Amino acid sequence: MRKITQIAFAIAIVSLLVSCKNTKQKIQEHVSNYNTSSSIKGPSITSTDAKAFLEDNRIEIRIETNLEETDENKQAYSQSFPELLRGMIEKNQISQELIEEGVTFDVYFISYNNSIIAKRLIGKQELAELLNDESSANKVTAKL
Repeated sequence: MRKITQIAFAIAIVSLLVSCKNTKQKIQEHVSNYNTSSSIKGPSITSTDAKAFLEDNRIEIRIETNLEETDENKQAYSQSFPELLRGMIEKNQISQELIEEGVTFDVYFISYNNSIIAKRLIGKQELAELLNDESSANKVTAKL
């Protein structure tokens, strides 16, 4: 009986070690899941995709649009981009767990001719800023 318990314990430990994923495996899984299941809705958004850069612990997300690269579009989307990013964090399209493990997300809002309209690098500090902006935006302050 004791021998069976030891063998079962050894099998349990081996299966536990095999099931643990390192950061690079989590990055690959996140990118794969993003590319097969993520959709970002918006009037001018045409597609989105993610790409892994394993050596840099970085994920690049491109949100492609049918917009022109104009100063007006750059200004408008630079201002609305943080709200879009918060929505992506809520839907786990940008993984807080991966960011805590040191992964950065480069998110680009791209015009129809591949020019950058807005971009944001999200690491630990930027994630905290985005989430703090959300909580301060939801607070109602009294005016004197």
